[in-house]
Amino acid sequence: MNKVLEELSLIGIVPVIKIDDAKDALPLAKALIDGGLPCAEVTFRTAAAKDAIKAIAEAYPEMIVGAGTVLTPEQADIAAEAGAKFIVSPGLNPEVVKHCVAKGYPIVPGINNPTGIEQALSLGLDTVKFFPAENSGGISMIKAMSAPYGGVKFMPTGGIGPANVKDYLAFNKIIACGGSWMVKADMIASGDFDGIRKLTEEAVATMLDFKLVHIGVNSADASDADKTANTLQKAFGFARDEREKSIFAGAVEVMKYPGMGTHGHVAIKTSNVDRAVYHLSRKGFEFDMSTVTYAPDGSMKFVYLKDEIGGFAYHLVK
Repeated sequence: MNKVLEELSLIGIVPVIKIDDAKDALPLAKALIDGGLPCAEVTFRTAAAKDAIKAIAEAYPEMIVGAGTVLTPEQADIAAEAGAKFIVSPGLNPEVVKHCVAKGYPIVPGINNPTGIEQALSLGLDTVKFFPAENSGGISMIKAMSAPYGGVKFMPTGGIGPANVKDYLAFNKIIACGGSWMVKADMIASGDFDGIRKLTEEAVATMLDFKLVHIGVNSADASDADKTANTLQKAFGFARDEREKSIFAGAVEVMKYPGMGTHGHVAIKTSNVDRAVYHLSRKGFEFDMSTVTYAPDGSMKFVYLKDEIGGFAYHLVK
């Protein structure tokens, strides 16, 4: 997969924005970056698109800004010259795809059926936009099409929002979802960029879906752990589940030795560990990569944060 698309897969959500006035480009980009989504697909449906892309690319080089609704090779060139790092089209136009491939522009053309996938593969692509997603069968359709095309990845757009974005991103063939619910046109027009930032933060939180799994408590040895677990069971009726290195009493894991953390550890579940590491790293958190475990597909399924919080070590788990 192209490096730009790989980073989009870590970001997870690509805001699809329509800018009518180029002056809104920079405050909008800042709102997205501050909210946790340093990327955007600027649609070529307005005359301001080229200037908006250019302004964002120059002011925020760390942001992955792309051009959407690209219908011709000429538009692709204009977008790339303005600073677009990827191209998105609503459908698959072989002329546009061949031009972008020849020029080295990462392109994600729109398809919604197996024939479109066949065309994309014949043109050397392995990632396609699924559009319009909900109207074309949604996640069920993507899963059905993925069966015979195991190497194809999807970036669905159309009808995706807070209520269903997790369902899409839970499928490992989807690199990211395009959406506009955090960049509503009326908010851009009114200059409510703080509101856009808040909606962006909420979108990231929804996507990562952090949840407390259990709390680990350190013990001096197995005997001490047994005593603690028995006390928790007696006091609160927590079910006891003894394992090799610990004893669970409900959602409390009593370690049979002094484990990670001064006092113990906290397990946090997330929908995608790689994506969570990316977003938390942007906030300044570091990870102990020596603790990583991987799933068969190469994705992370477990990792500890480098530093303790309140005397506890914290780890992410898928």
